[in-house]
Amino acid sequence: MNEIMPMLLGDFYKMTHQAQFSPKLTKLVSYMTPRMSRVHDDKLVFFGLQAFIEKYLVEYFNNEFFNKPVDEVCTEYERVLSSTLGKGTYDTAKIRALHELGYLPVKISALPEGTRVPMHVPMLEISSTHPDFVWVGQFLESLMSASLWHPMVSANVGYWYRQIVDKFYDISVEDDVLRAKALGDFSFRGQHSLESAIASSAGWCTSFLNTATVPAIPWLEKYYHCDCTKEPVAYGAVSTEHSVMTSNFSIDGDEITFLRKLLTELYPNNSFSVVCDSYDYWNVVNNILPQLKPEIMAHNGCMLIRGDSGDPVEIVTETVFALWEEFGGTVNSKGYKVLDPHVKAIYGDSITVQRCQQIYQRLIDNGFACNNVALGVGSFSMMCVEEDNMLKPFTRDTYSIAIKATYGEVDGKPIMIFKNPKTDTGFKKSQKGMCFVYKEHGEIKYQDGFTAETVPVNGLFRTVFEDGKCYNTQTLADVRNTLYEGGF
Repeated sequence: MNEIMPMLLGDFYKMTHQAQFSPKLTKLVSYMTPRMSRVHDDKLVFFGLQAFIEKYLVEYFNNEFFNKPVDEVCTEYERVLSSTLGKGTYDTAKIRALHELGYLPVKISALPEGTRVPMHVPMLEISSTHPDFVWVGQFLESLMSASLWHPMVSANVGYWYRQIVDKFYDISVEDDVLRAKALGDFSFRGQHSLESAIASSAGWCTSFLNTATVPAIPWLEKYYHCDCTKEPVAYGAVSTEHSVMTSNFSIDGDEITFLRKLLTELYPNNSFSVVCDSYDYWNVVNNILPQLKPEIMAHNGCMLIRGDSGDPVEIVTETVFALWEEFGGTVNSKGYKVLDPHVKAIYGDSITVQRCQQIYQRLIDNGFACNNVALGVGSFSMMCVEEDNMLKPFTRDTYSIAIKATYGEVDGKPIMIFKNPKTDTGFKKSQKGMCFVYKEHGEIKYQDGFTAETVPVNGLFRTVFEDGKCYNTQTLADVRNTLYEGGF
């Protein structure tokens, strides 16, 4: 299958805007901004821009546009648009001129990725660098918006869960226990697409080290310049699934035989999780595991007992209590019980922000440390949040993310561009002129109304792309350090 020609990667109306911008306009500047929060959080983790730039603005445009024969790309452009918009509604000459230029004539400046951006504050600035191509920046809006909102929202979800972990671990868990491994991303199969699953899990990995989405790791390595062989990018887990458990049950005639095989033959020196609710979960926990106690205690690893049905809060906490009765453990320096390292509870079905907090609270109330459980967060949490007894889906409009033009120049003379609809409630009002983004008393703020000559130069924005080249690239460690101020 041939890749879609890059100049077709936009809304239909974007195909007509080249001719609609005034020929007097020689410069155009736009800002991407979260304008309003529809959830409890009034900040958004900025993440995914570098991947977007390297994947699309560099790799994709070079391979599928600039490095292809000009007649080939223009013929494809005309073929699609003449059949759909009609002849005379688009300008192939501008596409041909852009191809001959040989690069995307835009400059993108942005906050460091990992920044928690308040509402109304611009995250990035995109400006034209060539007077003949002022339209290119706004043309990229559709592609940029579609590529960025989801990894940012998923990074925000990870941040929410990490705040819960930090709160309860502060109370009950030894300070040297790695918090970034408390929860994992289990959302792969429930995402919108493969690309969406990868970008979403990458966003999650700005706060945690565990994921079930294998391709997120090479994606992070490629676009955030890390190496899973040399540093903690993300980790997976050895685990069974129901097809494994039920097929072995049908062959062995019981559940204990395969559990013993896992401990002594398949993974004698590895930790693993085993789903135990295919038939009678509590029979496994209360009857079968005690029979396997010699093998479990001799096992060179941890056996994580996984429920996958029922009330998550009850199932996972009662599992911890039962494991303590059978296998014991220690009491940590904060006075909370910690299971013997050979056993642990894990749960990954229907975990939400609320249930995560309830699980941790119930453990603490009963004298148990919160690191006795590992939790998996599925697609439900990556796609919606429950607030005020309502399910609120995550979309681009969760934070009303938009790219709006605010400044231009006509023959070098500045003009202020803005929108301020009288019919709107206020959040669609745009900035006006050039923006200065800065930090004051630890909070990120902005001022608008500047021209290119008057805007201060000591702000938080830094150039990340200009005329086809990348600048000031970040590693995954850089992003995490920005988000957690060095305390990841």
